[in-house]
Amino acid sequence: MRLLYKPFAIIAGIFARLLGRSVFRAVWSRIDKEAPPQPLTGEGSTAKVVGARALQAGVMAGAAALVERYAARAFHHLIGIWPKKRPDPDDAD
Repeated sequence: MRLLYKPFAIIAGIFARLLGRSVFRAVWSRIDKEAPPQPLTGEGSTAKVVGARALQAGVMAGAAALVERYAARAFHHLIGIWPKKRPDPDDAD
């Protein structure tokens, strides 16, 4: 079933990236009027650069989790099974 889910995952990944980027820009615009500083340019303080990247990573991860979950739910609704099996607690490797 993972092969059937692959197109869903590809589309979800593209959508998650777009969603995460736009949400990060919206959140950052409320923090600072300037664009987030880049690490290699010398702009901004170290704390501001690290904070911007940490915020970006968190927003991107949250967007990815949200979109992956809804893609899996849509797949389950259309096909009738979840794209990945739940791990069996009795299988200890």
